Amino acid sequence: MREVTIATVQFQPKLGEPEDNLVKMSEFVSKIASQQKVDLIVFPELATSGYELGVRFTEVAQRVPGPAINLMAQRAAEYGVYIAFGLVTKEKVESVIYNSAVLVGPDGELVGTYNKVHLRGEERMAFREGFRFPVFETEAGNIGLMLGWDLAFPEVSRSLALEGADILCVMANWETTYMEEYRTYVRARAYENAVFLAASNRVGEDVTLSFGGESIIIGPRGKIHATVSAAEKKEKPTEAKAEKSDDADKDKADKPAEKPEKKAEEKVTIPEGYAVARIDLDDVRKNREQFQMIQERQPTAYRSIVKRY
Repeated sequence: MREVTIATVQFQPKLGEPEDNLVKMSEFVSKIASQQKVDLIVFPELATSGYELGVRFTEVAQRVPGPAINLMAQRAAEYGVYIAFGLVTKEKVESVIYNSAVLVGPDGELVGTYNKVHLRGEERMAFREGFRFPVFETEAGNIGLMLGWDLAFPEVSRSLALEGADILCVMANWETTYMEEYRTYVRARAYENAVFLAASNRVGEDVTLSFGGESIIIGPRGKIHATVSAAEKKEKPTEAKAEKSDDADKDKADKPAEKPEKKAEEKVTIPEGYAVARIDLDDVRKNREQFQMIQERQPTAYRSIVKRY
């Protein structure tokens, strides 16, 4: 058996406040690692900055390694854990920035970086696209990193699986509007590649967008090992109605019908928190041997997949 323990975190980053967000992330690491032995902790996409920053992304972009990575690497060394999280990175040319994911290790060193390949909407105006899908060999397993919309492209997880990944860390800013897609994708990516998938999706709001949480850890056959509790719906309080008199009923008969009152709106509260699961990496090999998800591929028949639309 090759057992490892994974934690996936969801929280609301403060928009444009990296220092505050890093403090919060450090607190999560301390809380999780002090309660049990954990091998890998996964945080959301753009965890240090928030999502709707526009041109201000250049203000919070950091080199690799840089202050944010160094701080989280210290926390990783302090607790003997791998930590994956999303942030904005930059090259030597200040104007070139990436939506990136990094993995730091229990030795306090940077393990590797992934730059998001599939940019969505306004992300294309801020970031440059990445162009490769690296897999990092660690004592906690072979780890592949994915960001946000990458989840919607089966080619990403398949590429990582073919490169030997047995854990996919998905760091996301998936919006509440599209959570049904998210739920489908996370299980499908685990099923079709016979891998473990640990998804961290942020919560809260930025400027115009709200985010759906439901961070989750899934096994090679779609088994849900752990998840952060779902949204809680609360009705807004309604105003007390005045009692009607008999005279009021008589007056009402002479007046046109009033519009029906609107029902009380439901406010959705999605909690911050984390989920922890202990998994056996040998399940990856067992399921691939049983179901032949990788072995029975027919690459020569897939030529159209790599053609531009």
